[in-house]
Amino acid sequence: MDFINKHIRFLLLPLLLFGTSLLVLGVHAAEHLDVRIITIDVVTNLCLAAILSRLLAWRIRLYPTKVLSILHANFLAFFAVIILFGLSEFLLNHILLKKDLSYQVYIDQTKYIRFLSSWLSLGWLAHTTVLVKRQADFKRDIELHQNATISLREAELFRLRQQLQPHFLYNSLNSINALILIDAERAQEMVGRLSDFLRLSVRRETQEQTNVLDELTYIESYLCIESLRFGDRLNVVIDKAGDDVDAAALPAFILQPILENAIKFGLYGNVGKVLIKIQIQLKDQLLHITIENPFDSTVQTPRGTGFGLEGIRRRLQLLYARADLLEIQKTENTFTTIIQIPQ
Repeated sequence: MDFINKHIRFLLLPLLLFGTSLLVLGVHAAEHLDVRIITIDVVTNLCLAAILSRLLAWRIRLYPTKVLSILHANFLAFFAVIILFGLSEFLLNHILLKKDLSYQVYIDQTKYIRFLSSWLSLGWLAHTTVLVKRQADFKRDIELHQNATISLREAELFRLRQQLQPHFLYNSLNSINALILIDAERAQEMVGRLSDFLRLSVRRETQEQTNVLDELTYIESYLCIESLRFGDRLNVVIDKAGDDVDAAALPAFILQPILENAIKFGLYGNVGKVLIKIQIQLKDQLLHITIENPFDSTVQTPRGTGFGLEGIRRRLQLLYARADLLEIQKTENTFTTIIQIPQ
């Protein structure tokens, strides 16, 4: 079947010649007419039918809407049959076979069969052309819808990523402003760290996917800035289960907002040292990342906390079409964020 579909244009001419030969021989055997005259008749009708078929299909494809398209195609097919029948009668009776009275009698006897066969052939062609046109229009509508959906998805992903950086940047600038008065040297170091971090962010901006090793390198640059803000109060421990974890894929910029959220929860209302644990493991074609930080359920959390998590949840849903890839667990003393990245 694949061979036939691929080489159909080369097979049409042999098939047409074979069918024409059978038709000529059949009429010759039934009516005992001259083979030359029968051939002229068959070839004339085939040529006229081929020309009118192309014109009919071209005119049907120009019909602008789907409304009444079948009725419009039937009308055009009927009109094409009349033209075909009239031209065939004129050419055969008055030009090509005008001296052969026996064949003119045969033409008169078979004109109703000729008209019916022409109507069936061109009617079938008209219906097929309408169906093919509808299928092409439907496919184009699906492609337009898919392109629009993809564009909206990419626009929302871009918006979500752009909303993450300003919160961290505002906090860093406020900390630098405060450090300038009490520790100018540390404020200068923080400006340098922030500049390096933003430069690294710009280089990664076009990356939709990254690996664990690159993401952790980016996170270490982020944590250097947070360490300057909070001093030795902030401690982050990263535990990777196996070397194969480094090559695992995950969306770029996925960990920073989660860590930022963990730092807010852990340090707000806490004057002592805070330990944030990050566990990364690869299991059953899923990259599991667990971030655990201290949490005091009796203290009201700062305004804006949790925005990053909702953005991450929506981003994962858009990327992987799953709503169960982010999980939050709360106890009286612990806040845990768990994300799963399909591999």
